[in-house]
This record gives sequence, structure tokens and C-alpha cells, in this order.
Amino acid sequence: MSNITTIAVVSDTHSHLDENIIKIVKDCDIAVHAGDICGINIIDALQPKSGKVYVVTGNNDPYCHLTDNPLPKVLSFDVFGEKITIEHGHEHGAHQPDHQSLRQVHSESKLIIYGHTHKQVIDKETTPWVLNPGAAGKTRTHGGPSCLVITCYKDKEWQIDKFRFSDTD
Repeated sequence: MSNITTIAVVSDTHSHLDENIIKIVKDCDIAVHAGDICGINIIDALQPKSGKVYVVTGNNDPYCHLTDNPLPKVLSFDVFGEKITIEHGHEHGAHQPDHQSLRQVHSESKLIIYGHTHKQVIDKETTPWVLNPGAAGKTRTHGGPSCLVITCYKDKEWQIDKFRFSDTD
């Protein structure tokens, strides 16, 4: 087993996933989508090396027919014994999810991933860390589609890299 795992983190695609971000996902071990997917084609496009994809529903997803089974609102998984929790974030504040609220609800996590605001955020002020990859599609990208890559190390501090691409429209 490798001592390094990479996670591509996307959110708020709203039926479109930027081609540059698809390439990043393919180079990672795991893919995460933090909601507002709005198309099964988006889930199909998330193809990391391991095939492991973790997806939660966003506030717009109930209006889209994604799968026969409802997607979870909250999902957690472990990497090297550390818990990562994903939720869309809209239930922790309408326009800007409250990081303290997220931390209280998911205090056992190393990091929390949310979406909803379409704004890229890396808050490592305290544990758990709170991350938002921004919007990975065409809707309200605040400067272009974006994502995060988390490089998880078994025996040292995890690294978070930001990516932002030019708007193509």
C-alpha cells in the first residue's frame, strides 16, 4: 500500500464539469463531489485511478433525476485512519456556511469538505480543516472553474493545492 493518496475535490458543477478538472481527477486516487451535481454525466466523468468516487447531494440535486437511489446528504470515509466528511453545506447557513457549525457537527473529522457558495476556501485555522473547492462548472465560478487536490501522507502533514482555470465562455 502506498504512503500517499491524492483526492480531487469538486463541487457545484450544475450539469457541466470543466475539461481541465476532468484531467486532474484522472490523475488522482479518489474523487469527491460536494453536491449540486445536476447530471449523471458528471458522476460518470469522475474517473480517478482507483475508481473510488464519493458524492453527496446538494440543494439543487433533488430537482435533477440523478440516480434511482437518493444520494446521501453527508458522507464520511477514512484515509490513513483520518476521517474526511463531505456535505453540501447549505444547512449550516444559507449564503455562507458557518465553519464553526460544521466543526461542531463533524468534530471527529480531520477535514470537512463542503460546496454551495461556489467560492474556493481553505480554512486550516483549527481542526477539523474546512475546505470548499469552488465551482467546477460554468455557474458562478468567481473567476473560473476551480477544484482542490488533497495530498494525504501517511506520516506527515497533508497538503492542499488550489486549481483555477480561465472561463471558457
